[in-house]
Formats: sequence, C-alpha cells, structure tokens
Amino acid sequence: MSQICSTPLAATEPAERITDHRNHSSVTEFILSGITELPELQLPLFFLFLGNYVVTVVGNLGMTVLIGLSSHLHTPTYYFLSSLSFIDLCQSTIITPRMLVNFVTEKNTISYPECMTQLYFFIVFAIVECHMLAMMAYDRYAAICNLLLYNVIMSYHICFGLTVGVYILGIIRSTIHTGFMLKLFFFKTKVVNHYFCDLFPLLEPSSSSIYMNELLVLGLSTFNILTPALTIFASYIFIISRILHIRSTEGRSKAFSTCSSHISAVIIFSGSAAFMHLQPSNASSMDQGKMSSVFYTTVVSMLKLMIYSLRNKDVKFAPKKILESRVCS
Repeated sequence: MSQICSTPLAATEPAERITDHRNHSSVTEFILSGITELPELQLPLFFLFLGNYVVTVVGNLGMTVLIGLSSHLHTPTYYFLSSLSFIDLCQSTIITPRMLVNFVTEKNTISYPECMTQLYFFIVFAIVECHMLAMMAYDRYAAICNLLLYNVIMSYHICFGLTVGVYILGIIRSTIHTGFMLKLFFFKTKVVNHYFCDLFPLLEPSSSSIYMNELLVLGLSTFNILTPALTIFASYIFIISRILHIRSTEGRSKAFSTCSSHISAVIIFSGSAAFMHLQPSNASSMDQGKMSSVFYTTVVSMLKLMIYSLRNKDVKFAPKKILESRVCS
C-alpha cells in the first residue's frame, strides 16, 4: 500500500515551491530513478522480479479459476479469497511490467498520462485491499461466533454488495487523490525518486503548493487505516473470546486453524506497510521507503498466495477433486 495510508503532513512549504511557477514547464513525461543505478544489478534484478511476477500471476490467476471451478469452495470465505487473489494479480500487473521494462532500457521514462493512470489504479487496489482484509476478518467472526446465522449474515448478495462497496470507495478516493495531483505543476527536472508513480515521490518534484494534497492524504488515509484496523481488531477480540470458551482442545485448535492464514496475511501486509510509511520524510528515508515498497508491491502478493495455498487443505485438494469429478462424469 502506497503512502495513501501514511500520515506525514508538511508544516511548511519548501522555499523552492514558488507561487508564480516560473520554473515549471508543461509536463509530458517523468524520469523514474528506479530501484538501483548500478548497471551490474540491472539484469539479475530483471530475472529475479520476472520470476516473482510469473509466480504471482500464475498463482493468483490459478487460485481464482480454481475457486470458480470447485463447487465445494463456493463459500463466502473463498469468495473473498478469490477477490483478494484478483486484487494481488492486478496490483502486481500495475507495477511490475513497467519496472521490468526500466531494467532493460537506458532511460527510465514514463509518459505523464501513463504515470497518472498507474497512480490511479494503484491507489484503487491499495484501498480495496485494506478493506478486503477487514471483510475477511468479519467473515471469520461470523463463522466462529455466529455459526447458526452464518449463511444469513454472509449470504452471496451481502458478500457481493460489500465487495462492490469497497471498489466504489477505492474509485472515489483514488479519483480525489489523482484529481488533485493533476492540478500540480512540476519542475523542469521531472525526476521522480521511485520506481513507479506513487503519491509522495510525485509530490517531491512539484513546483506547486502540496499542502492540500498532504492534507487529503492525512484525512483519507486516517479512514483507510482506522476502519479496517478496528474491524480486524474487534473481530479477533470476539473470535478469541469465543474460542477460549470452547472446552475441547481439538475444537480450539480447529477454530484457530481457520483463522491462521488470514492472521498471517494481515501481519505481513500491515508489517510491510508500517515499515514503508513510519519513517521521517527526508531523502534517505525516501530511498529506504523505496526498498520497503519493493517488498510490498512484489513480494507480499507472492507470500500471501503461498500462505493461502500451502496452508489450506481445501485449496490443496481442490485440483484432485476437480479431476475426479471430470473423470466420473
């Protein structure tokens, strides 16, 4: 998740952001500084991230198709899991292909329209992912604490409505962020100290006042952080309380196991996002944020895929069941 969920707000505008914009020009493209400027690392990193991208795309696409084809996986839990796989697939596709191109080209340029498009869709899926993890926590709460009413609470229409709702939320907030970004003027250098078009790296070369942009990030990201965090926290407080009232060790173990994959995914997601954002806003921290951003945008998607596939018996045995049903038919 990019800096849409971070909260630094500049107290004063830098002196070089002059109000008459004498140093700005009409922007047609940006120059991305990339992950590293060392030539000897470009090719190894290209193959490393290419392999990561192939695994992420094939795995998440396979997960989505597998859940769609397996009738025993047509439950709210796996509906949200397929949605999360789709988000990870889109998030990786927004960032990685462009990054791979930059590894094999001399000048890492990106056109202004392409940059704004990348920023827009990255923010959309980052916001949707935050709230999707919260909905998955609520689903676990309903399954463990309200088992008898689970099919009513988490009906298909409710799950579909929640999913559409978070996408609308992501689209609206991304439109606001991108709309205010489009109003900014930029210095003639147009160098973005990042490997993709993210909010705060794009604000750095701006010659306009960015106070309103930072204020929007502060206001909207507060909701994007607090709402999912409180939902997840409250859901697991009730879940833990309910599990502790289960008398049998086997019952407690089974209840905990249904939540373990989601808890692991939340920890990885939240940890990488916190490490990326909770840093002072200066040049060195921008470089550190770039490295942690690489982990979030490329590695986390693959880790979540491994958690939900390798640690889930239903998913592991689903291909076998599909083949058996095809043979029998």
